[in-house]
Amino acid sequence: MPTLKQNHWLAAAKPRSFPGLMALYESNYLRFERLVPELDLPFDQATSKGADATLYLRVLERCRYTTTIHLTYWFGEGETQRADPDLRLRLYRDAELVEAISCDARSRYVALAGLPDIDDDVLNSQWPRNLLLNKWLSYCLAQGHSFGGAHRPRVR
Repeated sequence: MPTLKQNHWLAAAKPRSFPGLMALYESNYLRFERLVPELDLPFDQATSKGADATLYLRVLERCRYTTTIHLTYWFGEGETQRADPDLRLRLYRDAELVEAISCDARSRYVALAGLPDIDDDVLNSQWPRNLLLNKWLSYCLAQGHSFGGAHRPRVR
C-alpha cells in the first residue's frame, strides 16, 4: 500500500478539477484507513482520545458498498456544546474513496464547508470541504487518534 508521502499525484492534481477531486477522495480514503483500520466498521460509535481532544465517530448509515459516518470533536458542555468541525463522510469501500458530504453551517469552518449558498458549482463546493477533511484527518493521525481494535467497543 502506498504511503501518503508517495501520493505525489494529489499534489500534481489540478485543484477543482474532476480528476483532482477524485485524487483528493482517494487520499482521504488512505488517511481514513489509517485512522480506522477495519473499514467494515464493526461498531456503531467510538471515541479516540488524542493529545488534543476526544474524537467522536458515529456510523449513520450502512449500505452494501457505502457507509455514512459522522466525525467530529465535541467542545463545551450542556447548551454550549458544539461539534467542530462537524463533518459527515461517505466511505465508498468498493471504490476506495472517502468524500466529505457535509460540514455543518454553524462550524467555524463554514467558509470551507462548500455550502450551496456559498457556491452552487459542485466542484467548487466539494473541493474545499474535502481538502478540509484531508488536512483534518492528517492532523488527527498526528495527534495519535485511532479507532483500531484496542480503542473502541466491539459489536456483540
